[in-house]
Amino acid sequence: MDIVSKRGWYFLLSSIIIIPGIISLLIPPAFSPGIDFSSGSAFEVVFEDEINEEEVRSALMIVGHSDARIQKFAPNSVFVRTKELQDGERGSIETELNSAVSKVNSFSKVETVSAEVAGETVRNAIIAVILAAVGILAYITWAFRHIPNSFRYGVSALFALVHDVLIIMGIFSILGKIIDLEVNAMFIVGLLAVVGYSVNDTIVLFDRIRENIARNIDRPLAQSVNIGIMESIGRSLGTSLTTCFAIAALILIGGSTLREFLLVLIIGIAAGTYSSIFIAAQLLVMWERGEVGRFLKLRWLRS
Repeated sequence: MDIVSKRGWYFLLSSIIIIPGIISLLIPPAFSPGIDFSSGSAFEVVFEDEINEEEVRSALMIVGHSDARIQKFAPNSVFVRTKELQDGERGSIETELNSAVSKVNSFSKVETVSAEVAGETVRNAIIAVILAAVGILAYITWAFRHIPNSFRYGVSALFALVHDVLIIMGIFSILGKIIDLEVNAMFIVGLLAVVGYSVNDTIVLFDRIRENIARNIDRPLAQSVNIGIMESIGRSLGTSLTTCFAIAALILIGGSTLREFLLVLIIGIAAGTYSSIFIAAQLLVMWERGEVGRFLKLRWLRS
């Protein structure tokens, strides 16, 4: 099977997936930020009787928290995120819930994140992703130093990584506008986990390509890449599918606390498996044949 010859279709498919996400990111707000990335307060309330979210939402609106986000944990408990609570507001909220919804059994400690802490969290998250990307580029370039143009392998892996991150961010941006899916600290943890998983998949494939080049140095790179893909595609798909099945089970039976983390993982693993085979490896061939240079030159001339 000649996978490499159809590389143009792979980049077209990625563009169709990524472009709507980029458009969504450009429409403010780019994400629906959780309490970790925006100032506010969070608390859990457990009632004596079964309740519904609308009853809680109506009660919170009465005490001035119409922007509150409510997640139902159990038939009689909810997790609430709202603007930063001021002194004495907890008491008024509990009183209103007692009278309008049901008797409050327990009211957890209110966790508050200030705007300064939220801003620092965002900066640290961006720095972590950038440092991870730079480290990956340096490591792959060094690890493949014994083959020609080793820097291209590092750049191709990094390009595939950016591809995966854009897909994840775009989907979360769209879902944030549609179903109010939040971006929180677990989103960043999941993103960094995907970075490691995606790069590992790419390195395995690149290592197989390196072995094929070493066996027959006169063989065209496109042929070596195609052979490497065919030799490793079964292993990549098998590993990714079994991992996705396990994550899907956790999403179905797990609580909402890890929902964002698990969703990032399942999207990132699917995107990472695809990008390793159909983006990173194909970019090596395009670079070798001068197609990348011609594309950039054409874009420059048009501009």
